[in-house]
Amino acid sequence: MNKKVITESKELFARCEALAKVNKRAVIVIDGRAASGKSTLADSIAQSLCGHVVHADDFFLPFDMRTADRLSQAGGNIHYERFAEEVVKKLDGDFDYGVFSCSEGKVTHHKHIPAHGPVIVEGAYSALPLFGKYYDLLVFVSASFDARMERIIRRNGTERAEVFRDKWIPLEEHYFETFAIEENADIIFDTTDA
Repeated sequence: MNKKVITESKELFARCEALAKVNKRAVIVIDGRAASGKSTLADSIAQSLCGHVVHADDFFLPFDMRTADRLSQAGGNIHYERFAEEVVKKLDGDFDYGVFSCSEGKVTHHKHIPAHGPVIVEGAYSALPLFGKYYDLLVFVSASFDARMERIIRRNGTERAEVFRDKWIPLEEHYFETFAIEENADIIFDTTDA
């Protein structure tokens, strides 16, 4: 499969549909930058393919694990141990995984993923090499920094946007650069003008 940068969702959907025809339990990973449209894209692909979405945000790192040492690790901002156990090791059947609540700082409920249909895993850190190549297709979603900051301000407000700019975005960029996530993606999807 040749990697290429695309800006039209129609082409991306066609690639995903072709994959799902060949592999009924296709796993599509959508990694990428904050506010680039990963969640919206994953939901649309899942609806199109009658698939199921797993959100990497459901695996935020619990507060007591957010040490300077852990956050200095590329990809250390996700509870990767739990993601490996609850998702990666169980993709061949039905499974439940815990959903982390940022407001409560703990897993508050579980989400069920049936054994049939494609699985779309979305979110930064979802292609962490620690998990191995557990997916059939890796899509990297990006947009210009200005476009993403505008979206974050609209979504989270100016004060929270500063936290994204100063803390969360640098952590993501460290992960992307350390593991060459964008360079290793099968498809790069640019949503700057979306």
